[in-house]
Amino acid sequence: MPTPFDVAGHTLTWRHGHHLLAVQPWGADGVRVRAGLDRVLPDLPGALSARQPPVDEAGFEARVAPDGASATLRYGKVRVEVDGRSGLVAFHHAGTGAQVLREQPAHFWWPGPRHFDPLGGGLHRIEQRFAAYDGERIYGLGQHGHGRLDQKGMVLELAQRNGEVSVPFALSSRGYGLLWNNPAVGRVEFAANGTRWVADRARQIDYWLTVGDTPAEVLTAYAGATGFPSRLPDWASGFWQSKLRYRDQEELLGVAREYARRGLPLSVLVVDYLHWRHLGDWDFDRRAWPDPRAMVEELRELGVEPAVSVWPSVSPLSDNHAVMRDAGLLAAAAGGSTAHAQWPDGEGTAEIDVSFYDATDERARAFLWRNVKEHYYDLGIRALWLDGCEPEMRPAGPHQLDFAAGTGGEVANLYPRDHARGIFEHLRAAGEDAVCSLIRSAWAGSQAHGVVLWSGDIPATFPALADSVRAGLNVALSGIPWWTTDIGGFHGGDPDDEAYRELLVRWFQFGVFCPILRLHGHREPRTSHGMVGDGGGPNEVWSYGSQAYGILTGLLRLRERLRPYVHAHLRDGERTGIPLMRPLLLEFPGDPVAWEVEDQFLFGPDILVAPVTRAGARERRVYLPAGAQWRDAHTGRRYPGGDHVTVDAPLERIPLFVRGDAEPPLA
Repeated sequence: MPTPFDVAGHTLTWRHGHHLLAVQPWGADGVRVRAGLDRVLPDLPGALSARQPPVDEAGFEARVAPDGASATLRYGKVRVEVDGRSGLVAFHHAGTGAQVLREQPAHFWWPGPRHFDPLGGGLHRIEQRFAAYDGERIYGLGQHGHGRLDQKGMVLELAQRNGEVSVPFALSSRGYGLLWNNPAVGRVEFAANGTRWVADRARQIDYWLTVGDTPAEVLTAYAGATGFPSRLPDWASGFWQSKLRYRDQEELLGVAREYARRGLPLSVLVVDYLHWRHLGDWDFDRRAWPDPRAMVEELRELGVEPAVSVWPSVSPLSDNHAVMRDAGLLAAAAGGSTAHAQWPDGEGTAEIDVSFYDATDERARAFLWRNVKEHYYDLGIRALWLDGCEPEMRPAGPHQLDFAAGTGGEVANLYPRDHARGIFEHLRAAGEDAVCSLIRSAWAGSQAHGVVLWSGDIPATFPALADSVRAGLNVALSGIPWWTTDIGGFHGGDPDDEAYRELLVRWFQFGVFCPILRLHGHREPRTSHGMVGDGGGPNEVWSYGSQAYGILTGLLRLRERLRPYVHAHLRDGERTGIPLMRPLLLEFPGDPVAWEVEDQFLFGPDILVAPVTRAGARERRVYLPAGAQWRDAHTGRRYPGGDHVTVDAPLERIPLFVRGDAEPPLA
């Protein structure tokens, strides 16, 4: 009797008519599932390598039932079962036999769990459905501003936006992690009656799943499949001073000199956008920055690393525009137009059509690097701020674009990863063994390319601070260990307002326990250049009055003491994929309450941080996870785990607890 299954090498395939399904072992305790019509294409863009990783023969087994009614594939801790009649796939823990996830049809008759709606040219609107489970919690998925840690019940757009970062990796409380290995624009729905992944335009289904006994095991397997984090440069763990914006060389140097005069630690000082004549020059405007080499040399003498904003936008007023257009290095829209957004550029306030270089094109990445090298790197600048790297299109959308890697609808989410990848690879080739690029967007695998993701342009409010805590923790569970936020929020904030000063202090306390400590924002009084803010009020630590200054300078010195601790645990993450900011569930998966806590985290394994995110609050209720003893870092009082405590939280204090007998450098 013919069977719908075949096993060739390490691949189990199932075919029904034109529908082809392929299941392969892929990395430790992981499997890759691909499905298409007639064929499975091996080299489409994604977060997984085109070549299958080496297979551990001892952990692999594939069997087809004699009657062809079913087949199983086991690899490490994951066992896959495929129904011969329907092609439905179910995933189990190979050791315990427990089902962790199964595909689910949309209807008993048609369509099945995988649906292909033809669009022409080999493209389809694709759906992949899975069952829902009562009590399941879902984490990760990148960075979103909805203010929740648990993503169950949410509908998330799979698209890149300012502050909304699509990393299609979900970590489940049921013991699995799933990567939707598809950079297409779409959405995912974690509903009560099922989970549905949708790609608006794609050529096939491609997802990867791993099973682990703990969330930490799942994250390590995910890093093994998509790339372990790269090494953070030593200078990057200190304090980053930034604002929108320092207008010229003398103003920037004045800030660095004042930090030195006051004896305050300063690691990085940022040159924001509009330091150029035109978008796409990737160079200093010498009218405001007459001698950038001398500026860099003075900053280095002060122990400060300069960072410079690099946008992917190219204005038609830039000399680079025509060269890039004619060489095919700009992303194209329907009909061949290279205009994708409207921004003011040059001396006027009128908005003009600007383009984006094609970050998915190796030639375009090399062209950008040649400019960055000549105008920044060769002057001694090695820290780059890759702003606007979604890219931020207005009014055009990704479906209207074409890239070297494919049509916009099918590959647009790759853009920020490939943008950072180009900078990373060229900096490494130039001799930098550790690379750090500040980015506003990311995709699966970005962690391997020296990226620090930040929270985007968020409001200067206490609710935004609370949301940032949850957003940062989901980024950590998305495999990206370097994350930061605009301390104080981006949009607004009056340094002379006592209420805002309280917010700034509370945000700074949180920022000290983020992987990167960065002060940034568009403060009052703000000025505007068309739609673009071109300047704002002061944003240095001495800008907020004497009380705040005393607190902030103490926090700066605390961060300096913590820097060896930061690097030690980030180095651990280079081989494990475990982030520095850790939701309680990551360290204490056996404590059910730890899965519910959204507003606390562990900084490394030993420091429990409970940010104060309400205006006027002077005490804080804190959950201390079961399975450890805890010591209040301020009072020395010891507590058993597994219960809530309420502690004092005056303005100058963020509640901190130390695990067991650890002695992290807090004092």
